[in-house]
Amino acid sequence: MIKDLPELVEAGIISEATAAQIRHYYFQKNPQPQNRLLIAFGILGALLIGLGIILIIAHNWDELARWFKTVLAFVPLVVGQVACAYTLLKKQESIAWREASSAFLFMSVGASISLISQIYNLGGNLSSFLLVWMLLCAPLIYVMRSSIASLCYLIGITYYVSETGYWSRYDGGNPHLYWMLLLIPLPHYYHLYKQNIASNFLTFHHRFISLSILIALGTVAKSSEEFMAIAYMSLFGLFYLIGSLFIDEENNEYKKIGALGTVAMFIGFSFKWFWEELSKQDLRLLSPEFIIAALLSLLALMLFFYKQKRKPKESFNPLELAFVWFILIFVAGIGSYILATVLINIFALAIGVYTVVRGSKQNHLGILNYGLLIITTLVVCRFFDTDMTFVVRGVLFVLVGIGFFVANYSMLQKRRHHEQ
Repeated sequence: MIKDLPELVEAGIISEATAAQIRHYYFQKNPQPQNRLLIAFGILGALLIGLGIILIIAHNWDELARWFKTVLAFVPLVVGQVACAYTLLKKQESIAWREASSAFLFMSVGASISLISQIYNLGGNLSSFLLVWMLLCAPLIYVMRSSIASLCYLIGITYYVSETGYWSRYDGGNPHLYWMLLLIPLPHYYHLYKQNIASNFLTFHHRFISLSILIALGTVAKSSEEFMAIAYMSLFGLFYLIGSLFIDEENNEYKKIGALGTVAMFIGFSFKWFWEELSKQDLRLLSPEFIIAALLSLLALMLFFYKQKRKPKESFNPLELAFVWFILIFVAGIGSYILATVLINIFALAIGVYTVVRGSKQNHLGILNYGLLIITTLVVCRFFDTDMTFVVRGVLFVLVGIGFFVANYSMLQKRRHHEQ
């Protein structure tokens, strides 16, 4: 299509402006590998230049006069603004220029704030610095249409919620502000999703947003922390369902994180110590932890029913409803920790067996070995959690090893048979 454009222009079928618009459309939809490399090196170069300037200044900082320090503090900021202005006026369609200049200005804002604060001893703490930095740089996402600014912003607000919610929670910061800050890059995220679902920047946004929410969720915990187990399990279920419904299979970060998180939690809670403590706790149903757990569970359940309605022919995966089974096990654990421990081990084993069977049916060695790895991890956990003799433990490990060998050998034989 692209190679035919000059011929179409010459024949008068389309104008040169239309041809330029078509080239731009296909460039945005399917950027060439060299363009992606140029964008990556442009961003890396901008970040390295910014860091280099900071290090050069820092080396001779104590010997400089205050007025000169002030001028130097604003130099990176001015250079970054000039670069962004030039990009908007002359290189607006260049992704490399937009992302590189945005990255440089983003770092320059943080450097200028910290330097001015140090020069004039303005005080403050890390959380307030991060909040001001992120709010000042948030417009970059939309003025420059910059994905790297959006990703840096997500890193910054995640650092902010960690600082205020975990590390310095009594320094006056408000971790709940994070959820409002998270709304700012979402329109840009949605635009990326609608524009080009195969974009690398979109894949990074999937990953950064999901991990940021996972990190921030723990700041809700105050008193009834046991309910956070349900909250995290429901969040992983929500991620998995989002991935199943809305994300392309090749770039399915939500589905990967949801699946890995669900399996990790089932294996982690297969130890009896959590359930012993749970049966002794006086849980408050009106606590923030219970409310957030209930909301996430309800959202995940609604999304599950929506998926069943939208994709009724798609095969059911037990991971989609793992959060429901976990809630039932949690309720059982309040009354009997032994029953909860047995049930969660059975379900974790069922996930492993299901994954092995699915890998065998799809003739996929990766899925097959992942299922075997789940079973092996569960066996190793029981190695430290039970009073079995060393002979029994040794036999279990031998059986698992034989299972690995037989399963992989059978699949390879099946592939050779099909090839012949």
